[in-house]
Amino acid sequence: MLPDLGVWRESADFRRLWLAGVITNFGSFLTFVALPVQLKDLTGSAVAVGAIGAVELVPLIVFGLYGGALADAMDRKLLIVASEAAQGLLVAALLVNTLLPHPVVWPLYAAAALSSALTGLQRPALDAIVPRIVRREQLAAAAALNALRWQFGAIAGPAVAGLVIAWAGLGWAYGADAVTFAVSVLLGLGLRRSPAAHDARPPSLRGIAEGARYAWSRKELLGTYAIDLAAMFFAYPAAIFPFLADDLHARWSLGLMYAAGSVGSLAVSLTSGWSSRVHRHGRMVVLAAAGWGLAMAAAGWSAQVWLVLGFLAVAGGCDMISGIGRSTMWNQTIPDELRGRLAGIELLSYSVGPQLGQVRSGTVAAISSARTSVWTGGLACVASVALLATTLPALAAYDAQGAPRP
Repeated sequence: MLPDLGVWRESADFRRLWLAGVITNFGSFLTFVALPVQLKDLTGSAVAVGAIGAVELVPLIVFGLYGGALADAMDRKLLIVASEAAQGLLVAALLVNTLLPHPVVWPLYAAAALSSALTGLQRPALDAIVPRIVRREQLAAAAALNALRWQFGAIAGPAVAGLVIAWAGLGWAYGADAVTFAVSVLLGLGLRRSPAAHDARPPSLRGIAEGARYAWSRKELLGTYAIDLAAMFFAYPAAIFPFLADDLHARWSLGLMYAAGSVGSLAVSLTSGWSSRVHRHGRMVVLAAAGWGLAMAAAGWSAQVWLVLGFLAVAGGCDMISGIGRSTMWNQTIPDELRGRLAGIELLSYSVGPQLGQVRSGTVAAISSARTSVWTGGLACVASVALLATTLPALAAYDAQGAPRP
């Protein structure tokens, strides 16, 4: 049941990438909490907070696809480090705005949009570099350890952010995030070069279309993208957590709400040794995505804050199981020369959904209530997962033992 640490011992580059991720994820979650809190304080509007997802959407789509093509055409290490440094400069700009006598709203949206664009440029390279530094037999273990890295930041970041914002102010949260980006850049510089293939072509629409055609030809991969997109669109209510905490008369619980899902994910990661022995990853993805929706519905129905936190943790555990299954399917079967472009498509599936989900949850909460937004989204998630599993049977039928090798 314990995590497989063989990949950590064998690959120095994996260790560097993992440590950089731990540090930068912790800082990023400070800003993840601070930004909606600052918007809520400045506007008092659930729609305005949910609109963060709207301004992040187009940059993520455009630069996610382009970033995937870049990851196949240039040194992946260079792309990762340069994007990380630019993210640090954006957080510094948020700090400057916060220190003004009267902070302005529009820089918050501008920073969110630019940060989304940089994520789109960087994330495909981060995903695509893993199969180069990790043996195929260890990819499932690497996925679990990478998730563990993310969960540390997702738990500690929001919890610390709630305390920092309450006792020291928003500026300290942004300042700490800027420092973590500087440290992660230094660690990233220690990675070995990861150049493109000698016959790699420059980024182009034709190259992006080639990756899209390959994804379309692999219906089991298409199913992973579609199910994750639907699950996040219908059942990702993070934008309205400040309002949900108010509805439950428990403003003190805001940081815990942001962290609860990652607590569940952490529990799965810490007992993830079993994942290396699973070979029916498609079925794993379908069942876990349905569990995510049911847990979110239960969180919306609950009127007690501790029950809400518990169901959010269950949802996070289900999302972690789904994530391990999806990542393993992708890394075990996609050719290296297409890995960046397919990682760009993957980025859209697991990032566009949350952005749209923030808009959906904020809009429904404004029309009805925060709790209604959460439980209706959870039920819609379950229905959409069932529909997609029926219309894309290759996903549930996927078996790693007979899957194509890159």
